[in-house]
Amino acid sequence: MKWMSDEEYMELTGLDLSAIDDLAERGKLTIKVESGVRYIDPSKGSGEVVPVQLRELSSRNTKEMLVQPQFVEKTIGTIINLHEKVLDAKEETLTAVRVENTFLRDALSSLQELYDEDRITIHTLQEQLKLSQQEVEFMRRKYKLMWNKAIEEHTEK
Repeated sequence: MKWMSDEEYMELTGLDLSAIDDLAERGKLTIKVESGVRYIDPSKGSGEVVPVQLRELSSRNTKEMLVQPQFVEKTIGTIINLHEKVLDAKEETLTAVRVENTFLRDALSSLQELYDEDRITIHTLQEQLKLSQQEVEFMRRKYKLMWNKAIEEHTEK
């Protein structure tokens, strides 16, 4: 048998020192005193430490813990039903994601086609701009030559 000091017994039971003193005075605890230190036998008197109501509740709860087979069947049925609903929701989500992916893929393809068409249009416009610039340069030289010739003819007269 292991004897415990007051502090160890307080830690074990959660009682304060005055409650332990009260139980000891009423003779509900087995105690001994050695070298001025009080020791308590934790195996004796535990019936007084644990209130009667708590013991009744714990014994009643173990009897009430018996579960009827119908309850178990209903619980399992409910769990299976919830599982099926989760699977259905998962399938709906996957279908929605697939539809969205198809839509996004089609949209991306359309944008790529528009980009390609715009790139061809830009290339064509750049070529036309080059041709227009060459034509303007040609006209400027032609105009300059024509005016130079006109000025020379006018200064000669």
